Amino acid sequence: MAARGLAVVSDDGALTVAVGEAIAAHPEVAQKIRDGKVAAAATLVGAVMKATRGQADASRVRQLILERLSHD
Repeated sequence: MAARGLAVVSDDGALTVAVGEAIAAHPEVAQKIRDGKVAAAATLVGAVMKATRGQADASRVRQLILERLSHD
């Protein structure tokens, strides 16, 4: 799988960077999440998945987004 580029990215370091970039690119969505609209996290998860060409662990990405925005 790795040879074909199909490995799942679950390294928190790489995912944290991608999450930060998605939040910076979509501040209005980040604000909705801060305001309690957790469903809006799907937009940011989608942005991270696009940035990682679908290789990110989507559930971990969602968790990182919610953790980050709940502490802002």
